[in-house]
Amino acid sequence: MALNFANNNSLSAITALPASISGGGLNLISTQTASDSSSLSFTSGIGSTYKEYVFKFINIHPANNSVDFQFNFSSDSGSNYNVVKTTSVFVAYNRETGADNGLVYYDAYHLAQSTNYQTLNHNIGSDNDQAMTGELRIFDLNSSVFQKHFTARTLSHQASDYALDQYVGGYGNTTSSINAVDFKFASGNIQSGIIKLYGIS
Repeated sequence: MALNFANNNSLSAITALPASISGGGLNLISTQTASDSSSLSFTSGIGSTYKEYVFKFINIHPANNSVDFQFNFSSDSGSNYNVVKTTSVFVAYNRETGADNGLVYYDAYHLAQSTNYQTLNHNIGSDNDQAMTGELRIFDLNSSVFQKHFTARTLSHQASDYALDQYVGGYGNTTSSINAVDFKFASGNIQSGIIKLYGIS
């Protein structure tokens, strides 16, 4: 039996991956920083280049207390954010005192064939040390065959001093291309925070 050896003798000699091996990397497309912003909308950089897009939320801090952070899709480059969605939501939580904790399905925050904004995390506090972080992943946004699936996991410090770990999954019920995404609080502005958009190669 013949033995196969690598042509390169060390990792430092490797200059490129073979074409058959995917890089699997995060490619930064754009960054938006909130400064008492009513919303942060991504209307470019989303299309057919990647099969998966990731939004990363870094210390999203509300101007108002106890508010929900939400998103919606657009298929007309941001003229309207009203794509029909069906979703499911569950939450793990624990209070600072340790007196109240659990894992629950949240009927109040799922959507069933609705054009409403989807809540990614709820009752986020506005104290100086309170914020939300996490990510939203969206798949095959340019498909003309399949619905637009997405998953999200966000973590927050709630106004009532809960650590909240919220999971959202679902689909945009459209075969039209999704080409814009909008993020906002249900009421009040995004006082500060960063959202980064990546494509997965």
